[in-house]
Amino acid sequence: MTQNTKDMGKPTGFIEYPREDMQKAPVTERVQHYNEFEKPQSEQRVKTQAARCMGCGIPFCNWGCPVSNLIPEFNDFVYKGQWKNAYGTLMSTNNFPEFTGRVCPAPCEPACTASLVEKPISIKQIELSIIEKAFAEGWVKPNNVPYRTGVKIAVIGSGPAGLSAAQQLNLVGHSVTVFEKNDRLGGLLRYGIPDFKLEKWVIDRRVALMEEEGITFKTNAHVGVTISIDELKAEFDYICLCCGAEKPRGLGNIEGADKKGIYFAMEFLSQQNKENHGDQLHPEVKISAKDKHVVILGGGDTGSDCIGTSIRQGAKSVTQIQIHKALPEERYETNPWPLWPKTFATSSSQAEGCERIFSALTTAVKGGDKIEALELQNILWPEGEIKSGQRNYEISGDKYDIPCDLLLISLGFEHTIHEGLVEYLGLEKDKRGNVKIENYRTSDAQIWAAGDMVEGANLIVTAINSGRQMASTLKKFIKAQQSAI
Repeated sequence: MTQNTKDMGKPTGFIEYPREDMQKAPVTERVQHYNEFEKPQSEQRVKTQAARCMGCGIPFCNWGCPVSNLIPEFNDFVYKGQWKNAYGTLMSTNNFPEFTGRVCPAPCEPACTASLVEKPISIKQIELSIIEKAFAEGWVKPNNVPYRTGVKIAVIGSGPAGLSAAQQLNLVGHSVTVFEKNDRLGGLLRYGIPDFKLEKWVIDRRVALMEEEGITFKTNAHVGVTISIDELKAEFDYICLCCGAEKPRGLGNIEGADKKGIYFAMEFLSQQNKENHGDQLHPEVKISAKDKHVVILGGGDTGSDCIGTSIRQGAKSVTQIQIHKALPEERYETNPWPLWPKTFATSSSQAEGCERIFSALTTAVKGGDKIEALELQNILWPEGEIKSGQRNYEISGDKYDIPCDLLLISLGFEHTIHEGLVEYLGLEKDKRGNVKIENYRTSDAQIWAAGDMVEGANLIVTAINSGRQMASTLKKFIKAQQSAI
C-alpha cells in the first residue's frame, strides 16, 4: 500500500544531509583477498540516508526498478526506525534483496527525483541494510505453505530467474523441484559473479530457507544430458526453463583468434570461484593471470569482474579495451533523466588499477602458438550519443601493438544455448535467438520460460522479476485449468 507522501520522511532531508555511499575497504587491502569489501554505513547513518527521500509524490525510483520496489515506503520506515515494517515492504516485491543489495547496478538511483537537484538517495545501501538487519534479528523465516495442490513443476536452472519462480510457485502450494546442471546452486550468482562482490554463503543461506519451505533441489542434474527431458515431461505437469543466456560473443574472423591464451570471461571467473570454494583445478586447465599482461575486451560489468580477479591473481598489467568512445561526465541531451545515465563511470575494480583504452578495434592477435600481443586500430566516432548497434566510425592513425599474455573476451552474450535442450524440444526462437514466448509460454504447451533465455542477457534484478512474472502467469493458468474441470 502506498503511503500518503505528506506523512513520509523528512521533506528537507535531501537538502540537509549529503549522500553517503557504502563503506569500501582501501584498495591496498581488498586486492589481497576475494571477500566482499563493501558494507553499509552504521544503522544511524543509514537512517539519515533514508531521511533524504523527499516524498516526491511520483517516485520515479519505483519506475526505474525492474521489480518495482516500494522504495519511498521502505525508506520512510527506516527513517522512523520501523525496520521490521521496512523488511515486510521490501520482501513484498523482491524475493532476494540480499542479492540485489550487493550486485544490482541500482537503476532506481539515477531515476530518483532528488538526482535532478542533488545526488540521489543511496537506495541500494538502504535495501541491503534492511535485509541484513532482518536476518540478524531473526525476522527472516521460511514461508509457511499450508497445503499442496498436487501440481508438480520442474524448474530447470537455479539462477535468479529459476529461484524466484520456484519460490513463488511453491508459495501457492505447487510441488517444485529445481534442477541445476552444476555441482552447486545459484547459476550466474554462483559462478559468474566474483566472491568479492557476492560471497557464496549468501546464496547458501537463502537456499536453506527455500528447502525448509519444501522446495527440492537437485545438483549435477543436466537436463537433456544426464537427465531425460522426456522423463521430466512424463513426471511433471509443467516445466519452467530458466537456463540463462550462456552463448558468448567471440572474436569472429580476427586473425590469430585461435591462439592459446584466449578465453571467454565466464571460463576465467568460474574457475576462480570454484577455487574459492576449495576445488582443486588441474594446472593444465587452470587459467591464471599471475605475472601476465592481461587484456580484457569489453567494458561491461563482466569485464570489470575480470579486472578485479586478474589484479587479485597477481597480473603484471591489466588493460581494458572498448570499441566505444569514453562517455561524457554529464548526460547527453538525448539521454535525459530518469533514463539510465550514459555518463563516464569508474567501477570499483577499475579503480583498483587498470589502463582503459577507448575507441579501439582489435584487428589481430599476434604471437606463435600462444598469444603475445594484440594489434589495435584507433577509430573516431561522430559527436553525440552512440546508439545501440551504431557503427559509423572512421579509422584514425596507424595500427599498433600492446603486450598480451592472456586475453579475456567479455563482449556479452548472443543468446541462450540452442544445442541440446532447446533444439531437442523444437522450441521456437525469436530473431535474436532467444526462446520465443507468449505470456511466458513456449511453443510447447507444457513448457514455460523466463529470464535471460527469453530476454537476452540482462540484470540479476530483471531475471528475478521475469521469474516472478512467469510464476504469476503460470499460477493463473493452472487455476483456470482446474476451474474448467
